[in-house]
Amino acid sequence: MSAPAREAGGAALVAIDMQVVFAQPGGPWAAPGFAAAADGLRRLLPAFAGRTVWTRYVAPRDPQGAWRAYFAQWPFALVPPDDPLYDLADGLDPEGAPVVTATTFGKWGPELDAATGHAEELVVAGVSTDCCVLSTVLPAADAGRRVRVVADACAGASAADHARALDAMRLYAPLVEVTTVDEVLDGLRGVVAGPD
Repeated sequence: MSAPAREAGGAALVAIDMQVVFAQPGGPWAAPGFAAAADGLRRLLPAFAGRTVWTRYVAPRDPQGAWRAYFAQWPFALVPPDDPLYDLADGLDPEGAPVVTATTFGKWGPELDAATGHAEELVVAGVSTDCCVLSTVLPAADAGRRVRVVADACAGASAADHARALDAMRLYAPLVEVTTVDEVLDGLRGVVAGPD
């Protein structure tokens, strides 16, 4: 992230887990709206050049505690972090932007905070709305970050789960705001143009 963005407290875009495992139609962890979410994310990327961070979920090498039962249910996902299943999906290239990899659904923590340049505002897109997005947004908001969740650049395990997760995050207003790609881009244009 550029120094001016950090100094200005500019918003950072966080692209959560836009990976093959969630993009494969019919796959066990497929997000049916993945393609539409990816399209929304692609529209946002140019506006956040130099201010984008990507995340990846990977399975732990040796699941502990409740994760053992989880991976007993989903053994297909218990593969090494460099398995193609956990690659970013085709057409989504971080182009040198930071990539934060974690074995937890939630990605918020010191590493993501540092990768965003300690941005005071996070614009969040990705999958799945009802799991990794939700699990990242709430701790970030709890840490005092303003979080804008871009509904049409996110996708859930189902349309109903996506909607329920967005409704849950709306309960955290004004720390969390649910918005759209157009609203984010219009707001950025307004900042660039300045007052009349």
